[in-house]
Order: sequence, then structure tokens, then C-alpha cells
Amino acid sequence: MKNLFLTTLILSAFVFSNQEQDETKHDMHKEDHMEHMEHMEHMEHMEHMEQHTPAPIGTTGNMHHNGWMVSIKHGLMHMSGNIMDGDSISNADILQMPNAMGSMPANLSVIPNDMDMQMTMIDVMYAPSKDITLMMMGTYISKDMTLKTYSGMMSRELLGKFSTSSSDLSDLTFSALYSLHNEENSKWHGELSVQKSIGKNDDTDQVLTPMGTEMNMILPYAMQTSDKATRLILGLTNTRKLSDKASWTNQGRYKKVVNKKDWAFGDRLELNSWIQYQYKPYLSLSTRLKFVTQDAISGTNPMIMAPVQTANPKNYGGEELHIGFGASHPLSLFGINNQHIGVELMLPLVQEKNNLQMESAYQVIFGYQITF
Repeated sequence: MKNLFLTTLILSAFVFSNQEQDETKHDMHKEDHMEHMEHMEHMEHMEHMEQHTPAPIGTTGNMHHNGWMVSIKHGLMHMSGNIMDGDSISNADILQMPNAMGSMPANLSVIPNDMDMQMTMIDVMYAPSKDITLMMMGTYISKDMTLKTYSGMMSRELLGKFSTSSSDLSDLTFSALYSLHNEENSKWHGELSVQKSIGKNDDTDQVLTPMGTEMNMILPYAMQTSDKATRLILGLTNTRKLSDKASWTNQGRYKKVVNKKDWAFGDRLELNSWIQYQYKPYLSLSTRLKFVTQDAISGTNPMIMAPVQTANPKNYGGEELHIGFGASHPLSLFGINNQHIGVELMLPLVQEKNNLQMESAYQVIFGYQITF
């Protein structure tokens, strides 16, 4: 199966990344103290590369090894059109599907057309030692969606278009990252985080109904900026030095809902594998694969009952594979060193989402980091 192959491919990266490699042959005639000095210089070089070559700007859960780091990231994700179990579906076919959330109208009558979600993340990291990093992050989310409403009667003619929006401080995350095992060319660290969703989970807006009237309703789950849930995040990251200019990182992060109110977005497993290459002293490039599998929404809000696919908790979750291309550039603004700007573009390769959902088009992330 395609999904099993993709999952196995990414998971295998974790296995192979921990295998021993004997990349350096030592001159058997060198003195012992020279061999020791070379080893120490090699370790210092790897540590320097880790500290001063940022990971792709769209990733998180990466350690900072000295002092403070503050970063600001802004992402835009765009979705357009709809898919059914991973395959494209027309509006005419959607209108033939039953309305699972109520008896009136009998079929789906409101269809999402486009959606933009913007996320602004601010995180502060502090490393009291090279083996532990503490982090606090806040996320602000805004969402905009355009939809088409069709008559709920037999003719099913288009009644018009409308837009909905929502925005709020979505969540706060508190993390501890800790070094697990260090070798000459390989470093492992773990992550333990608690994430609290603090925004609204019952935002409302004006909608155009299949009766041709406008009314204020609680927006579907996809348009809510929060679910009020508390999550535990467990992460494991390995970084392996491939050469003086290149490194390979594999990371797994699992988000588990440990407390919820009426409903919550599903548990989520994310696997990332990326190559980071220091192309020039002023330019670092990256290529990343991201695999995500997520459960459907658990629980319901009985007041979310519009004849639209996003009102059905079963139409959430699934499996996705994305590829990303990133770049990072060091700065020295106002005479201050240790600053970076970064950008990353993510494109979907596989979208096997559960049931009827919107199709992802792209995601762009911009970011700024400063260490001191």
C-alpha cells in the first residue's frame, strides 16, 4: 500500500540514522595526543554547526544550546477545491451527498471554495546548559473561507457566495528539550511539551442559508481557532553530520489529547526528515519531507449543524505527505550578530484525507531568529 510504503520509508530513516558509520580513517602512525586533538576539534566544529545553522524555519522541537533565542514565524496555508478520500470531486457530486448533520435539507447545500489560514508564532527559548532547553511558544491564528450556497430544493441552483472569518490567540506551549545521546557524528534529543488551547471554540459569523436568508451561526470546526483541549507532546530528534557542510535530521512528534471539553481535533503524529546544506557562509539550504497522520475529531458541538461538509466531525484527519524547500540567511542588523531570516515552501505530494475535505494547495513560512 502507498501509505504503508511512505510511512515505512520515513520511519526507516530513524533506524538507519542511528547506525554506526566509520567515515574517518586515522593514520596509525600519529601520536596519541594528535589523535585526541583532532577528535576535539571535530566535536567543536559539529557543535558550532548545530548552533549556528538553523533548522528549516517551518520545523519546531529543535534544541538551542547556549543562552537565549527568540523567534517570530508567520505562515500562510491555502486550500482550494475539495477531495473525497484523496480524489478530486465536483460541486455537482457534492450536492448529491446526504446531509449527515440534519434532515433539512436532505443533501449538502453549502460548499467551501477557498480557505486561507495564517499563523503567527512567537517562541522564546532558554538553554541553562548545553543538555537542556526550555521553551514557551504562543500561536495566533486567523482563518478566512469563501463558500457557495445552493438551493436546498430540487433545482439546486446557486443562490450566491459568502465569506466567513475568525481569529484569536490559539494556544500556548511549554516545552523541555533534553539531550539523550551524543556521538562523534550523531546527536539525539527528546522533547516533552504541554500545549493548552486557549482561544474560542464557538466563533460565529453571518452565513447564507439554503433558504436564501442570512443568519448568524456558530462556525464549523475548521473555522474555529481553538478546541479548548490540553495536549501532551512527545518528540524525538536525531541529527547526523554527513559532511562539513551537510547534516541529516529525522524527527518524530506525537500530539495526544489528554483533556477536552465538548470536542477536540484528533491525535496527530508528524514525521519529518530533512537535509540541511551550508551552500555559502551566507546561505543555508534545506529539503524536507513531512508525513502527517491524524485522527478525526472526537466529540461534537450540537450547535454546529449547517449543511456543509466541515460541520461533520468525521470529515477531518487522514494522511498527508508534503515536500518542503527552505533557505536561511544570517543577518547583522544594528551591529548585532547571531540573527537569521528564513523561508520555507511546503507543497503536497499525497493527500489521503478522511472522507470529504478541502484540498491543500501550498504553505509558506517566513521567520526571524536572534540568539544572545
